[in-house]
Amino acid sequence: MEKRQVNPWTWQDQFGFSQAWRVDGAQSIVFVSGQGPMSPEGQLVGAGDFEAQTRQTLENLGAVLSDAGASFEDVVKVNLYLTDIANLRDFSRIKGEYISGPQPASTAVGVTGLAIPGMMLELEAVAAV
Repeated sequence: MEKRQVNPWTWQDQFGFSQAWRVDGAQSIVFVSGQGPMSPEGQLVGAGDFEAQTRQTLENLGAVLSDAGASFEDVVKVNLYLTDIANLRDFSRIKGEYISGPQPASTAVGVTGLAIPGMMLELEAVAAV
């Protein structure tokens, strides 16, 4: 499999994402449902604490990717939903600890609410393995 980052410009680097990824020869594509800050028992983690919620969400994403035979290195696209778009820079900083190097193609959307009361973010991902 060959993955190639596609960035006709450089401005997106400061925001921690790529414009696109071209993937040739992938054996599998993993589509991950929206992950949130939930414990393995299904309880909200980090009520009111954006950093704690972000870390739990990324840990959950890592667990799902692992069970699917993928890793953070395989992620080529993420969709992020935030109840406060002002948290985007903090999310990008924390995400950089989990996904190093060239960042996935990304979309961030501000929303008024999410499926579980108290959730401050939800993260979907696509991985090419």
